[in-house]
Amino acid sequence: MNTLQETILSIGKIDGRQAGTLARERLDQLTMPYWALGRIMDLAVDLAQMTGRCPPPVARKNIVVMAADHGVTEENTSKYPREVTAQMVHNFVAGGAGINALAGQVGAGVVVVDMGVDAPLDGIVGKQKILSHKIGPGTGNMARGPAMPRGDAIKSIEVGIEIARQLDGSTDIFGTGDMGIGNTTPSSAIVSVLCDVSVDRVTGRGTGLDNDQLAHKKAVVKQALQTNHPDATDPIDVLAKVGGFEIGGIAGVILGAASLGKPVVVDGFISTAGALIAKHLAKDSVKFMIAAHKSVEPGHKIALDHLGLRPLLDLELRLGEGTGAALAMNLIDASYAVLTEIATFEEAEVSQAG
Repeated sequence: MNTLQETILSIGKIDGRQAGTLARERLDQLTMPYWALGRIMDLAVDLAQMTGRCPPPVARKNIVVMAADHGVTEENTSKYPREVTAQMVHNFVAGGAGINALAGQVGAGVVVVDMGVDAPLDGIVGKQKILSHKIGPGTGNMARGPAMPRGDAIKSIEVGIEIARQLDGSTDIFGTGDMGIGNTTPSSAIVSVLCDVSVDRVTGRGTGLDNDQLAHKKAVVKQALQTNHPDATDPIDVLAKVGGFEIGGIAGVILGAASLGKPVVVDGFISTAGALIAKHLAKDSVKFMIAAHKSVEPGHKIALDHLGLRPLLDLELRLGEGTGAALAMNLIDASYAVLTEIATFEEAEVSQAG
């Protein structure tokens, strides 16, 4: 049995119902009108159920930023050149990117993973940790053929699983992030296939394409699907034919976190494409996902609806990197504070409503 199969079989074995019940019973008795803090209270119950503990452990947070390049950039589907992927990895490691600022604000670590950046990154030293798991120098051009061999698709997922396991001892809450110029193009293809929705509905402007550029991008995604015929019943086939190394890695982190009984905060469009892969491999993995936000990419809401997830935030974000996950972690801390710090009517000796 390989790592992926073993992980899939281990998901869902933690029974968190009792912890969820304990959380709900306490929240029911807090000194406020019934459920007056709404979804913050729902989140506290969800976290207790995911972890099987009440109160749930949430203090130690790590955001895993998967980075890789994409051959489909040869089709000019992004406003930025391919070399920006490697340049931004250097920025992450130096501590100068959006994810560094927002992760620092919530006390989360940032772990950068080279899944397939088309540049040598070994030996980079900086404020943030970088792990080298390069599968190749970027994927193939999916508009002309498969993005990667099936074996590499499996490997990318298993790398993510192994990283989740490595971070297990220092992590209560996982977050996902991405870096890869052009990666909204494969993400659009994945969402179109796994959600059975037209390319036109799921494909957005990415880095800020104008109308003509957007029309071209949609045509490229359609060409990729026509060229490769990904099998919607086989998520690994979809990943191999129209995916990316970092998307597979994100799916793996989600599966790994779920197998460990730990919540994972899913960032934006690219991370949610990875979440779709994870869900289609192991449906119970969704029980451990927290949707950070709804991005401006049109396919993101479609993917979240398919997963049955409601985003915590709607701030018109479109950066990626795990920035939305970092912002949502503030709400996780808030839910913990509500559960543990607000007194019950009995504790505070406050009269309840009649």
